[in-house]
Amino acid sequence: MLDRLDNAGRLDIKSLTLEELGEEMEALGERSFRAKQIFEWIHGKGAEDFASMTNISAKLREKLGERFSLTALEIVGERISAIDGTRKYLFRLEDGNVIESVWMKYHHGNSVCISSQAGCRMGCRFCASTLDGLARNLRASEMLDQVYRIQAATGERVSNVVIMGSGEPLDNYENVVRFLRLISHEKGLHISARNLTLSTCGLVPQMHRLAGEELPITLALSLHAPDDETRRKLMPIANTYKLEDVLAACRYYYEQTGRRLTFEYSLVRGVNDAPEQGETLARRLKGLHGHVNLIPVNPIKERDYVQSRRDAIQNFKNILEKNGINVTIRREMGRDIGGACGQLRKSYMEGER
Repeated sequence: MLDRLDNAGRLDIKSLTLEELGEEMEALGERSFRAKQIFEWIHGKGAEDFASMTNISAKLREKLGERFSLTALEIVGERISAIDGTRKYLFRLEDGNVIESVWMKYHHGNSVCISSQAGCRMGCRFCASTLDGLARNLRASEMLDQVYRIQAATGERVSNVVIMGSGEPLDNYENVVRFLRLISHEKGLHISARNLTLSTCGLVPQMHRLAGEELPITLALSLHAPDDETRRKLMPIANTYKLEDVLAACRYYYEQTGRRLTFEYSLVRGVNDAPEQGETLARRLKGLHGHVNLIPVNPIKERDYVQSRRDAIQNFKNILEKNGINVTIRREMGRDIGGACGQLRKSYMEGER
């Protein structure tokens, strides 16, 4: 469900499109160019309050403060990896919920991994994000501001955004699509849609719907198993959608967008890393125009899953390559600062309790 109101019932101005902002200015008796000015202040310059909008009259700024809220997340935690410089941020929302985001520096630019929900209800066994369930969906503004605040904190431009933090993006469909349109808007940060990646555990109807949005983003499927039986052990969503239907939705997404997919595969020792499972996976993915990202699972204390051995990971990669599948082993980032999704948020919440 789309949410554009804050806790006080004011309209969340950062979640409005430029067209919607124009309608609001018209309702206030203002000229249409004011909408562009305000939009650029919010999305281009990262304004944290209306007072900083210096080319707008004091009277209009006062009206804005009465009618709208301007989301500005509070940083309550920051960890910096001594290994690779990765930064993990913890943000407090207006209602006291906390979310986390990660900033990563690559040779091709700076990437930010954002959360789309406070918590998650998908229940994936290897993920810390889901341990306390779903608190609520994030508004588009709260997703945007993770990027804006990190840019301000690091002093560096973000060129890539991945929606792979806490939450299932397609479980918060309307707000996430609105975020994608705003983050790529030419009057805002104007991040190319091709530099935006959305990760899903496989909500089939929403995958089909996303294919028709005319947003040429990269779709990443959290696959993690080559068959339904193994997938159900790791991911409860597999009880709802068969792997055959999920992969058919991936094929449909490629046909509609022309965008190659990424298949994320977290390797868990003794669960999904056997050579025969690699062979099965290769057969499943043949002709799907995808790229497999092998991820050595990040252990979390609440589960007994163990990372696959290095030789097993390399052997799994070799099997896929032998069968003509494009594959890489993901470089581990921020391992010394609780790099797995939800770990920092979980530890913070336990401390609060």
